[in-house]
Amino acid sequence: AAKMSAPTMEERKACWGARDEFWQCLDRHADDVSKCEKLRLSFESRCPQQWVKYFDKRRDFLKYKKKLETEGYHPPEAAGKS
Repeated sequence: AAKMSAPTMEERKACWGARDEFWQCLDRHADDVSKCEKLRLSFESRCPQQWVKYFDKRRDFLKYKKKLETEGYHPPEAAGKS
């Protein structure tokens, strides 16, 4: 039941800190989660489950956005012709 209550500021800071460390690790290792296993576990243990799901989606979205910015937008139908 504790997970359902709003996290305190301390808990939020711990969660965000764990997320940032995990994401930095992923950045360093080209998103190889196996290299960041410990940080992933600490991220999952410090953040409410819904947050973990949300941040995972958020990271995918940010990566996708960054990719669009660096590589430009390629319409899906052009993808097969590269």
